[in-house]
Amino acid sequence: MQYAKLGTSELTVSRICMGCMGFGDAANGQHSWTVDEERSREIIKRGLELGVNFFDTAIAYQSGTSEQYVGRALRDFAKREDVVAATKFLPRTQEEIQEGVTGQQHIERMLDKSLENLGMDYVDLYICHMWDYQTPLYDVMEGLNRVVKAGKARYIGISNCFAWQLAKANALAEKEGFAKFVSIQGHYNLIFREEEREMAKLCAEDKIAMTPYSALAGGRLSKTPGETSKRLKEDSYAKLKYDGTAVQDSVIIGRVAELAEKRGVSMTEISLSWLLSKVTAPVVGATKLHHIEGAAKAAELVLSEEERAYLEEPYVPHALVGVMAQNTVSAAKEKHVWSTGNQKI
Repeated sequence: MQYAKLGTSELTVSRICMGCMGFGDAANGQHSWTVDEERSREIIKRGLELGVNFFDTAIAYQSGTSEQYVGRALRDFAKREDVVAATKFLPRTQEEIQEGVTGQQHIERMLDKSLENLGMDYVDLYICHMWDYQTPLYDVMEGLNRVVKAGKARYIGISNCFAWQLAKANALAEKEGFAKFVSIQGHYNLIFREEEREMAKLCAEDKIAMTPYSALAGGRLSKTPGETSKRLKEDSYAKLKYDGTAVQDSVIIGRVAELAEKRGVSMTEISLSWLLSKVTAPVVGATKLHHIEGAAKAAELVLSEEERAYLEEPYVPHALVGVMAQNTVSAAKEKHVWSTGNQKI
């Protein structure tokens, strides 16, 4: 396993981050393809054996049961100081807004619940799951700064935002002396490269770590055309993100399969090796042992410049989908608020 510093932080993370969205009680979540605690523990233990020390979960995953599974496994199989635990929180609910719960209070409540689920005194990285359009940015950044100062989170990150939003947030943090975002978890893989337009350039300039999710496009970049799985059949969110561009994406997927055969490795290794040449640590979901084993092997594989260019050449621009498509609408509304003189900072 290879390791790297997470942006400007002091955290040393494995180049493969284990994504834990697939862990948790399916009866308490949105995904039917999640795995139970026994299998989750096997996968986490195997990841640790392979040198993975970076684990990403969220309070939203299966109503907190993912956090619970991850926390118990890490306590049983590793020393707390040897792992980097990351979790995420969602924006305030409408009920909280109506009750007058502030952004600062919401963040503290969410983190306290996550720490309870994880059975930990602190998390290494606390991540905004998505931009909160209904809470002043100052409240979000001050709330995050408070939990960092309290020792409940060592560093903060953000997910599902635009480059201008990340730049704005960190500029405010620098102005006020607050903790700044050290990482961004966005949608980025070989068949969805829109992060290269602005986000990747901002991160390179400001030394912000990129830890993208959907590293294998919901399994599409790890399977030959026609090959399927339970997740490919049942993951409706992944279908939303990728079905509309399946024809053009299939050209790239075919090249991944071609290179994998030529190099005598798996498609997972080819796809992740390409992504590892671009980012600090992709978040790779695992619901089977071979998923994390293949991901770990990718950290040792280096593609040539010609091979990377061959994989990249067929790419065509993609429309934003899922959370980021919703963000486009919300951001337009927010800019309208600014133009009327009612700017929410």
